[in-house]
Amino acid sequence: MAISTDEIAEAMYQMVAEYQGKKNLKPADLIKAMIARHGEANCSKTECKQALRLLIDSERCVYSYFGESYITLPHKEGAAPEE
Repeated sequence: MAISTDEIAEAMYQMVAEYQGKKNLKPADLIKAMIARHGEANCSKTECKQALRLLIDSERCVYSYFGESYITLPHKEGAAPEE
């Protein structure tokens, strides 16, 4: 059974949150992990890219650059006011 783009995005977000501060995940790492988790028949590379775009557009995740591009959770600036 095919999995929805929103479900892929949520699984990616959970993975990024789990590894935050431990390991930097590249977009390709997330795509490979989702295909391995759900199977190629249920989760295509195109759907994974759409899920990544959803995460970035919704600002739940951001691209960071440390020699390579990584997907991370948004960082809070030290001088930012508490909400």
